Amino acid sequence: MRFDVITLFPDIFAPFLASGVVRRAFESKQVEVVFWNPRDFAEGNYRRVDDRPFGGGPGMVMMAEPLSACLDAALAARGSAAPVVLFSPVGEIVRHALVASWAQSEGAVLLCGRYEGVDQRFIDARVTHQISLGDFVLSGGEIAAMALLDAVARLQPGVLGDEAGHAQDSFNPSLDGLLDCPHYTRPEQWNGVGVPPELLSGHHAQIDRWRRDQRLKLTQARRPDLIDAARAAGRLDKNDEKLLGGTL
Repeated sequence: MRFDVITLFPDIFAPFLASGVVRRAFESKQVEVVFWNPRDFAEGNYRRVDDRPFGGGPGMVMMAEPLSACLDAALAARGSAAPVVLFSPVGEIVRHALVASWAQSEGAVLLCGRYEGVDQRFIDARVTHQISLGDFVLSGGEIAAMALLDAVARLQPGVLGDEAGHAQDSFNPSLDGLLDCPHYTRPEQWNGVGVPPELLSGHHAQIDRWRRDQRLKLTQARRPDLIDAARAAGRLDKNDEKLLGGTL
């Protein structure tokens, strides 16, 4: 798959693409990332890409024309149409299901906004998807783009080394959409606190039940909405409901 990233600051992506386990996806071109700077498509000596907002107010607004020309070049290089994604507070919140769908796609063009925002006429004419990391504001879309690329890359075959690695992630359908359980490693005692005895028992069914119970307890405490969703989907059995104090 290929992601074309439209950004005024392509250099900040370099350490991300070369670091950590997901770099395997980028180095192998399982997830190809190509950068486009709208300043390269701006006119005039100053290559201006932003201007003051009509109606007044603080900040600057990214201009439609340089962005449109930049997008045209990116789509031409791809050789085919592609979704155009803008990271925006008005967009759909990124959740596992959305990441999983992008991980199985041919990729997209990711537009990293800056300043006060992007001219709405460009959004209306050229943007097909708007997504958000949550209810907060970043200085630009680059961090959001890196978050999406990381989440997509780690779902690619072979990237994590262990094919079952991401199946144990929080929100994954294999965990019924629950949060993951706590994890422990050596030493067996640290600061006077030991590892839960169930994990040292060597009894696989007991370990599995302990992990399931911890996922349920943690999810009920931190994200009860996920418990409601799992219950509505019929993913909770009698033992789960007994632990949660619910009824079938």
